[in-house]
Amino acid sequence: MSYKSYTPNKKTGGYESLVVYWLGTTIYDLTVIFCKSYMSYKTNKAYTRTYDQMVQAARSGKQNIVEGSLENSVEGNLKLTGIAKASYGELLEDYKDFLRQNNLLLWDKEDPRVLQIRRTPDLKYKSYKSYKTYTSYIENSEGFANLVITLCYKQSYLLSRLL
Repeated sequence: MSYKSYTPNKKTGGYESLVVYWLGTTIYDLTVIFCKSYMSYKTNKAYTRTYDQMVQAARSGKQNIVEGSLENSVEGNLKLTGIAKASYGELLEDYKDFLRQNNLLLWDKEDPRVLQIRRTPDLKYKSYKSYKTYTSYIENSEGFANLVITLCYKQSYLLSRLL
């Protein structure tokens, strides 16, 4: 995935100024890569439905943030932001299911690796503008799934604050 075509908006405000948008973009990109790597039809036929659901949940979360920020009414914005939060909750459960079904470890929230992910500095959202910030975690399925789980928890927290 490339962000070369991204041109910063000179205006303030809007969804491109929201850290939840950039984190959502990163979660979406990572989910597409994860599913292609570990849940493709070639890898395991049983995962085809889950693959589609995970990619759609990640996409829905990001797109509802965009749509909500473009809403004219506060009610519409709140509704779509709530839908985004629910999409990340669904995605979170799919990643947990993957770990459980493959006898992989779900890292505790106090695990040093989770703490490191949570501490990754925003640097004015630059860390979220590319999934490449997290390449050291995507070398195996356990680390990859736990990375996105941690980011989904972070996203849920941020969306709750936004609401």
